[in-house]
Amino acid sequence: MFQKARIKLTAFYLAIIMLISLSFSAVIYQGSVMELNRIEQMQRFRRPSPTPMVPGIEPDILEETRGRIIFALSLINLIILGVSGTAGYFLAGRTLRPISQMLDDQKKFVSDASHELRTPLTSIKTEIEVALRDNNLNLSDAKELLQSNIDEVNKMQKLTNHLLELNRFQNGNGNLNFSKVNLKTVVEKAIKEVKKLADAKKINITKNLQNSTVNGNEESLIRLAIILLDNAIKYSSQGKEIVVKTGKITTAGFMEFKDSGIGIKKEDLPHIFERFYRADTSRCKGKTDGYGLGLSIADRIAKLNSGLIKVKSKPTKGSVFTVRI
Repeated sequence: MFQKARIKLTAFYLAIIMLISLSFSAVIYQGSVMELNRIEQMQRFRRPSPTPMVPGIEPDILEETRGRIIFALSLINLIILGVSGTAGYFLAGRTLRPISQMLDDQKKFVSDASHELRTPLTSIKTEIEVALRDNNLNLSDAKELLQSNIDEVNKMQKLTNHLLELNRFQNGNGNLNFSKVNLKTVVEKAIKEVKKLADAKKINITKNLQNSTVNGNEESLIRLAIILLDNAIKYSSQGKEIVVKTGKITTAGFMEFKDSGIGIKKEDLPHIFERFYRADTSRCKGKTDGYGLGLSIADRIAKLNSGLIKVKSKPTKGSVFTVRI
């Protein structure tokens, strides 16, 4: 499909260029012929009547000149055709590449989302079918079944919420209003949101916060900080420490989240902000609950706030996520 579209777009470019080129050639040819005819007429009028044998421009010479003009213009148009065809094919590829990438991403997204939704749906369906075939099902077993189904529904609800959030931040500017925001305040509010999660794993969050005012959207930046803190807690062992910093580097404000958790492999680092990406060993759903959407959302929020996220990590040594705004 992409190749056919590229050829069609090349042909479209080529048709436009050749239409312009042939139009210019026709104008140049007509102008040249008119000029030759004008010169011939001028020489006829200037030829004295007593000297009828004074030579003018012979018809054969005029015809030969016209032929040479046609040949030169045809050669030029052939060269333009060849160069334009090559350039058009290249430019068509450049034009369609983002569309092709978008379609590939969309296919992957639909496939991954379907896979993530299929797992809890299959679990619910299987449990209900088994229960319906059980003639000895009692009230206690039924309640246990319903609770398990609710857990699976909660997982699907969490996934759909993440998808809606991701869609919101991917469309335009996410309808964000920007103003002066203190990153110290942002991190303090985010820490309050994740405190229960940290306490449950006996993880201490050490704060080294300095005032750092940036132009951004406070709500989205708090969400970004929550995602990175939640990520740090999720992949840290019991009793570990997370160090959070805010401050300024030249004209940019920064937030830094350092954990001493399981870390990320080097080959996984370029992919961690991709949707649904989880490394096979260190970032798998079997060990931690998640769908691989949090960091994608965080990355998009950073970009919407004219910022970026940098990551440094070593397996078993922990990770450092730095957000510069």
